[in-house]
Amino acid sequence: MQTILIVIHLMVVIALVAVVLLQRSEGGALGVGGGSGFMTGRGQANVLTRATAILAAMFFATSLALTLWANLNRAPKSILEGVTPPASTSAPAAVPAGKGNLLDDLKKIEEQRAPQAPEPPAPPEAPRSQ
Repeated sequence: MQTILIVIHLMVVIALVAVVLLQRSEGGALGVGGGSGFMTGRGQANVLTRATAILAAMFFATSLALTLWANLNRAPKSILEGVTPPASTSAPAAVPAGKGNLLDDLKKIEEQRAPQAPEPPAPPEAPRSQ
């Protein structure tokens, strides 16, 4: 049923585009809008306007039908459905040994990579005067 509705929807869309392109452009900027064509005269406006209105209504109806059909079999879901509660809420989880926070880990890495600078020599002792 849904496939048939999609095919009807696509045919309505193609027909609607064709009917809109057949209409005479009032601004003259985008349309060919000449005086001669396969549909000329006073009856053109009535036929094309009615066809556009009917096709637009069919497009609207098929769009609504496709939306309702797609949501027909969808079960409602809760936002809390996939959430699992924490194991224990009384005490925070203990951090394993050697597993501190990121800042501590970065400080340890920096200390390991930094070259050990030699300590500056002690200043010579001044002679004692007696």
